[in-house]
Amino acid sequence: MADLGTPTQPIVSATDDPPLVAERRDRLLAALTLIAGLGLVVGLPFALQAGAEFFMPLTAALVVAVALVPLLEWLERHRVPSPLAALICVLLFLIVANVAVAAIVVPATDFFQQLPTRVSRIQHNLQPLLDLYSSLERSVNRFFTQVASTPVRQARTAAVAPPSSVLELAATSAPAVIVQILFAILIVYFFLSGWSGMRRRTITERASFDGAMATARVIQDVVDDVSAYLGTITVINLTLGGIVAFAMYLLGMPSPLMWGGIVALLNYVPYFGPVVAALLLAIGGLMTFADVGTAMVAPAIMIGCHLVEANAITPFIVGHRLTISPLMILISLSFWGWVWGTAGALLAVPLLIILQTVLGAAGKPDIAGFLFEHGALVRTERGKRRWRLGRDQSVDSDGTAA
Repeated sequence: MADLGTPTQPIVSATDDPPLVAERRDRLLAALTLIAGLGLVVGLPFALQAGAEFFMPLTAALVVAVALVPLLEWLERHRVPSPLAALICVLLFLIVANVAVAAIVVPATDFFQQLPTRVSRIQHNLQPLLDLYSSLERSVNRFFTQVASTPVRQARTAAVAPPSSVLELAATSAPAVIVQILFAILIVYFFLSGWSGMRRRTITERASFDGAMATARVIQDVVDDVSAYLGTITVINLTLGGIVAFAMYLLGMPSPLMWGGIVALLNYVPYFGPVVAALLLAIGGLMTFADVGTAMVAPAIMIGCHLVEANAITPFIVGHRLTISPLMILISLSFWGWVWGTAGALLAVPLLIILQTVLGAAGKPDIAGFLFEHGALVRTERGKRRWRLGRDQSVDSDGTAA
């Protein structure tokens, strides 16, 4: 027979929903969301890399289309129909891109085709460095020959036959490139032609007025930031390329417009692009001039112009509008460069601006606060004792509770 005097535990029904049960339920949902988010972050780069033939031209087209939206809106304000305005924007972009390609790719192909015939001049210019390297190599080889007891076996590598001609290389790669370019052009056109209606539907379909205003603000901020950054950087890069081209003309470098175009194009890639441009200018100088001193003037001029641009002009102009952490730029460059190569490096900063703008409006997830400030991690008894001991010492020393 049960003891009626013994108190029993209260039964918690599902409808009562006590605070402890609600907190545990919220913690469980938040933990599942965190795990799903981590899985998405880990798996997304591999998915983007595997589907580069689709995602890379799509992303590039969307970035270009967002940058062309102010021109589209200007044409629409002057009573140009949206399809015609979108066509004008696409044609202007294609004209500028074709002029840039013609000014850079064609002269660069002709110039660097002369590299095998200029190897002797490069070797003559670099002969002191080559002699120093040869002497160091002989000393190192002699040292390791004396130390090593047995000869090191060289691993056999399978020779891969390179393409026998440029036509063979183009025949294997050109179809995919042409399809991607046409796909990107169509994406840009249809995005621009339907931009006004798409933005109107996105705003009007919100359930509340505040949601509609927040959506409109985010869309406008993304367009303003991306177009302002790309427009400003394009003007700065063209100016830098023009100055370098004029300096190369005075120096006597062949195809000065090509070198200015290379510098302007590579300057879209922060940190790494100017280094590559300086190396290419050094190779071009060694191919052109008869001594190392004159050959190194070309990369020195480019580096000096870049230092002035990067440390004085760009921060003064762009810094008033956008503030981007250099650490985030490096992370974005390494990430998108690993995913999509050179195209990813060119898209890294615009994609970072878009992500920063959206997160700035929607709010950033407070992962550290979820883990440490609100009790998601269970403290051990040892940790609790240390916390209580520190609190008691502060009370004894101050006389008041912290």
